[in-house]
Amino acid sequence: MTRIAILGAGSWGTALAIHSARAGRAVRLWARDEALASEMITTRTNPRYLSGVSLPPDVEPTSCMNAALQGADFIVVAIPSHGVRSVVRLAAPSIAPHAIVVSATKGLESESLQRMSQVIEAETGGLFPVVVLSGPSFAAEVAAGLPAAVLAASTDQQAAAKVQEQFRSRGLRLYGSDDVPGVEIGGALKNVIAIAAGVVEGLGLGHNAMAALITRGLAEISRLASAEGGRRDTLAGLSGLGDLVVTCTGDLSRNRHVGLELGRGRQLADILGHMHMVAEGVRTTGAALALGERHGLELPITAQMSAVLDSRTSPLEAVETLMGRRQRAEVE
Repeated sequence: MTRIAILGAGSWGTALAIHSARAGRAVRLWARDEALASEMITTRTNPRYLSGVSLPPDVEPTSCMNAALQGADFIVVAIPSHGVRSVVRLAAPSIAPHAIVVSATKGLESESLQRMSQVIEAETGGLFPVVVLSGPSFAAEVAAGLPAAVLAASTDQQAAAKVQEQFRSRGLRLYGSDDVPGVEIGGALKNVIAIAAGVVEGLGLGHNAMAALITRGLAEISRLASAEGGRRDTLAGLSGLGDLVVTCTGDLSRNRHVGLELGRGRQLADILGHMHMVAEGVRTTGAALALGERHGLELPITAQMSAVLDSRTSPLEAVETLMGRRQRAEVE
């Protein structure tokens, strides 16, 4: 039986554990919090991050890293972006030589501006193939077995093919890609645009504004992805347009929720203080803006969201600034 270790018992890590066990894999689900691991063992649920869904018998929660990694064929990193480096550094000595590392985290590291696959490769010395798992995939829906399609992206085609084979099920279809930068930038920046989409909805600006925001947001994401070595056609697919649409419009989107509440006049600290899970777009906004500056790029939506999140401008003023920008041709 294929053994999968999932590092991170948040909503996405738990959903992937449930999905993998249902697909016939033996899963160990690692939680940093020993109390959470014990609670999952006792209740066979994760009430803190994914309530209402039972853990299948083949999901073994643990707070012991060595136990989680022992004999694992696939190591799935499902940690919030700010914790990926430290967790992978802790895990690296115990990863089996034949293992494939799967990055299921969408974001950029604030300090280095690296994509998650780059962080993983740095902390593992490039000794293991890294496959990026990304696409439109709300955790609750994957855990419920509802249909979804995502990408497995890697420069190692054999590793990507193995992930496609081992992670597919009746409810999850995986497409392959070799465009790692394009897939990762798409997955990271869609969270920034989703905050902006929430602002548009919170301000009651209508469907026309939302359509314009999503379309120009996709152009902005594509611009940065290309600068990072990605292909623009990748952003027209699942990890670009697909992920962007679901995150900007879906009620399960944490980033959209942040923007929605900002548009309604609440302060960021108050919003985050009442959220149980991480909204990656809040951290990614500043990192994306800095990465854009490194490449000499203009990212107007990201810049205005940064100003809103830092309380340097109001949501309405940000919209007015974007609408007042110099007119230009649509195609760059």
